[in-house]
Amino acid sequence: MICAALEDPAVVEIMLNPNGNLFIERVGQGIVRSGTMLPSDAEIVIGKVAHALKSEVAPDRPIISGELPIGGHRFEGILPPAVSGPVFTIRKRASMLIRLDQYVSDGIMGEHQVQVIREAIANRLNIVVSGGTGTGKTTLTNAILAELVEVTPDHRLVILEDTAEIQCSAENHVSLHTTDTVDMARLLKSTMRIRPDRIIVGEVRDGAALTLLKAWNTGHPGGVTTVHSNSAFAALTRLEQLVAEVATHPMPEVIGEAVDLIVSIERVPQGRVVREIIKVDGFRNGAYQVTPIGKSATDSSQGKLHVA
Repeated sequence: MICAALEDPAVVEIMLNPNGNLFIERVGQGIVRSGTMLPSDAEIVIGKVAHALKSEVAPDRPIISGELPIGGHRFEGILPPAVSGPVFTIRKRASMLIRLDQYVSDGIMGEHQVQVIREAIANRLNIVVSGGTGTGKTTLTNAILAELVEVTPDHRLVILEDTAEIQCSAENHVSLHTTDTVDMARLLKSTMRIRPDRIIVGEVRDGAALTLLKAWNTGHPGGVTTVHSNSAFAALTRLEQLVAEVATHPMPEVIGEAVDLIVSIERVPQGRVVREIIKVDGFRNGAYQVTPIGKSATDSSQGKLHVA
């Protein structure tokens, strides 16, 4: 069942719960229960993945995370005693590129929103794609990158990720991945020495956000990253929290100078929708200067396309 789901291009994510119930999310169908798995079989799956990743799981090391050698899908496995029964999720790597025009035709984004993003790309603005888990941040980032490559095909892109999910067709690009011994902050420092025109980070989730913001502020504009937040403005607060992990204060001035555009995507019953886009014009007088410049296509959450 797992192998068949991995080969199904419509499958987005495979999830096993502690009670053995298996759930599968498919494009356009949402999450549905798709059978059961015995604890012994689940332990075998997790053990084999750990072996493939040259690691191991045991009661004192019950968690395994990594990228599957075949397909590059993201795997997270947990064994007792951390859970009552074996748990794993497999987030499939995106197999198809969805262009911004398709976001419009599917009602996820309005034409004005797309135009705002295209102008930001052309003007080398720094773009943050925000949203919650499973809202489609990476897929939207891939769409933005496809436009970016068309507009500036001569630019050298450096892409940094924990797990390979970003698709890039640029002839001149370098992809870097974190490891157990090399974190995102270290990769960002190396990035500055390999001549990037644009710096792309799959997701900022720790103090490395400060290193990225400083890079964007020092001669490397036009980058793209994603961040977990529930709204466009909340993305600024989230960046403050991340910066505060390595600084004595949130440094909103640095954030306000580095971030130019925030695109907020969210999950709704019908699928996904780009709810808002805001332009950030700095931090002055104790507040971020922001301008809403793109509401959702209908503002009634009629997006139909499910993206990973």
